[in-house]
Amino acid sequence: MSFMSGEVTLVVLIVIGLVGRSPIIATAASMLLVMKLTSLERFFPTVERRGLELGLLFLTVSVLVPFANEKVTLKEITPLFTTLIGVLALAGGALATYMNGKGLEVLRAEPHIIVGLVIGSIIGIVFLRGIPVGPLMAAGITAFLMKICEWLGGRW
Repeated sequence: MSFMSGEVTLVVLIVIGLVGRSPIIATAASMLLVMKLTSLERFFPTVERRGLELGLLFLTVSVLVPFANEKVTLKEITPLFTTLIGVLALAGGALATYMNGKGLEVLRAEPHIIVGLVIGSIIGIVFLRGIPVGPLMAAGITAFLMKICEWLGGRW
């Protein structure tokens, strides 16, 4: 059974991703399962080392497309610095990226928590009517909660 534990874990993640309406988790686990079953495991270290960077690159490119195709103009950017909601949006974006960075640190140090993050996302979807935003932000919030526990004297 230990031989199949990696495959079983990936299948469980696929099911959790499908049930939790998180197609990114389901697709990622599916891709890794295909790589594992087709003996492409030699690429795992490269995917582990560079995959997140590549994903963040594509995410950043997709966010910048409105600037490239001129859907966002300088006139629309100016209020960001002159209105309360604009300043709050800037602060929110800065805080979110900081939290995502902390989440990345947690995921690198404790990769096994991804299952808890996904199950927590499912709980949030089902009981809180939430929308899944991805494991990086969930890990960022986890890092924040870990820091609060640490401040309160808790240890892992």
